Amino acid sequence: MLHLFIEGGPLFMGLLTIELVFLLIAAWKAPAWVKEIGLMALITGILGTLIGLQQACDAIERAGDISLGIMAGGMKVALITVIYGGLIYVASLIIRIVQKPRI
Repeated sequence: MLHLFIEGGPLFMGLLTIELVFLLIAAWKAPAWVKEIGLMALITGILGTLIGLQQACDAIERAGDISLGIMAGGMKVALITVIYGGLIYVASLIIRIVQKPRI
């Protein structure tokens, strides 16, 4: 799992991890903020993916002719942040469902 964190890029993966910690704290201290933190994680993941795809396209443009395998590998790495952000969002929805009677 650590290799996915490193491949996803320290900036956005670090931000998403901080948002996950905030989500877990909010689930205990401020339940009304759980959904918003989950949405923020999802948007952060999408933004990380878009920036990763833009960097991949720049690298492809500089390299010229490349194989499809290399291109697919770059796309796979670019999607790591949106998957992580989506998982955090799903966790926020599950927390909201569990807490629904209490809110």
